Amino acid sequence: MAEKELNWKFAEDFPLERDDIAEARAHSVEVGIDAISPAVGAQLAVIAAATSARSIIEIGTGAGVSGLWMLHGAPQAILTSIDSEIDHQQLARTAFSNAGIASNRIRLIAGRALDVLPRMNESSYDIVLVDADPQSVIEYVEHGLRLVRPGGTVLVAHALWRGRVANPSQRDETVTEFRSLLREISASTAVISALSPVGDGLLQLTKIAD
Repeated sequence: MAEKELNWKFAEDFPLERDDIAEARAHSVEVGIDAISPAVGAQLAVIAAATSARSIIEIGTGAGVSGLWMLHGAPQAILTSIDSEIDHQQLARTAFSNAGIASNRIRLIAGRALDVLPRMNESSYDIVLVDADPQSVIEYVEHGLRLVRPGGTVLVAHALWRGRVANPSQRDETVTEFRSLLREISASTAVISALSPVGDGLLQLTKIAD
């Protein structure tokens, strides 16, 4: 195994996942949700803690894995989470309850994200996590940058899309969408960006104050 692969595996195995998050991950596997990896979750928690996040919105609830990680880093935050799959949100609601998170700190919105996001208040969130339909990732990020406050961060999970984005022979629609996003971001003067290879890739965009 190459040195970089060893480093990647070591970083992936480093985080210790709490029992409540591990249980939510198991439920994700049962229903076919591609949850973020523990290493990505740990990064989300660190970013949430470093941001002193009080208001978080995520696009794609899943079974609650990402939400639990972010609330672990920001224990005073209120989480708004959007998903079109009501059954998934019921799993997430149970996961949050089992973790002892007060119900008034969780706002689950069932619906199509592109219909819901235009109604959300701009510059109102410390963190926006994008972890939903990859074919709409550019639109989600555009909404995210509108919703996040100056100095806040938009996070995009699965930004390397199963290792395919870095492979020039891969040209399917999803890969093309992520590559277009990365090109646009790298040329943008409105954000400070970083791309982490952990998990399936985590793109981090901090909005620069005007």
